Amino acid sequence: MEYLEVVVEPYPYPVSYKGQYHYRSGSTKQELKGAALDKFLLQKQGKRWDGVPVPNISIKDLDNNTFELFRKKATKSGRLSEEVLGESNKILIENLRLKDGDYLKRAAILLFHPDPEKYVTGAYIKIGFFRTDDDLLYQDEIHGNLLEQVDRTLDLLLTKYMRANISYEDMTRIEKYPFPRSALREALLNAVVHKDYSNGVPIQISVYDNKVVLWNDGQLPEGWTIEKLKQKHPSNPYNPDIANAFFRAGSIEAWGRGIQKITSECQIAGLPVPEYKYDFSGFFLEFKQSNYNVPEETSVKTSVKILEAIKSNDRITIPELAETIGVTTRSIERNIQNLQQNGKLVRIGPDKGGHWKIIGG
Repeated sequence: MEYLEVVVEPYPYPVSYKGQYHYRSGSTKQELKGAALDKFLLQKQGKRWDGVPVPNISIKDLDNNTFELFRKKATKSGRLSEEVLGESNKILIENLRLKDGDYLKRAAILLFHPDPEKYVTGAYIKIGFFRTDDDLLYQDEIHGNLLEQVDRTLDLLLTKYMRANISYEDMTRIEKYPFPRSALREALLNAVVHKDYSNGVPIQISVYDNKVVLWNDGQLPEGWTIEKLKQKHPSNPYNPDIANAFFRAGSIEAWGRGIQKITSECQIAGLPVPEYKYDFSGFFLEFKQSNYNVPEETSVKTSVKILEAIKSNDRITIPELAETIGVTTRSIERNIQNLQQNGKLVRIGPDKGGHWKIIGG
């Protein structure tokens, strides 16, 4: 029996046939379409998503206040000359390589437009505070351009979502947050610079009593793994034009050291190394507190401090106790529950207008 065998060698890229692109995934052939097709076509042209020109928008549509913010940051960083920074917004945009011919690039809109979501869906940051994964207590959204979002998000995280431990050295008040400000900022910048803005999903930050989880719909460079990301590696931003603007503003480096900096800052603060996870849904970065599983001795000390504070003021509130002792409200609630169960403390009257009574004290 004779037969003809046709051997087709594997091809690493999608194949065009009758106007459609096809690729093999495992043992099946699939058609490339939607956002995946857009990315492939851009790669064929040697372009990135943030470098695509956008018609019908001009320099005058951008936000002058954001240009001034950028100039202040860039002046401080010294990564753009005073001559360039003194030029018009139009010349500055050209020096940042944020134009393609006569058109502004997507990166220019995300960085400098007062409302980039008119052009890019999902270009914002969402924060939520969770008691458990299924119990969301409150949330916020941070909109505006990317240069504003990072600073506003960091401020909101530190003022609303985290409680600082307060101490004093002589007359100087010192606030120590659960996680280093510099590490949180670096994580935010990484998320903004590496996010896949084509998918229309915001960056999401989930805050718990004992951890903070950042998620963005980003992608690692082809062939990269989490292990490679943790090691010294070349800078390869998903959005190079956005990354360049943040570099010129002095917000990031251009050496691929972001993950190493985050890890180092946490180790210096005595915290566990952050956990990194990457799968089909995106990139996760998780900060964890080292002392969430509180030793019994520490819990006893907190309970004693609570009783001492109540002796001084039996109408003191839980937030005031947390502020006085320097722990989270959740820690106060947990210790008060233990005191009540052990018959050492009772609550007289309602939450508002009531007072505490120490038993046997």
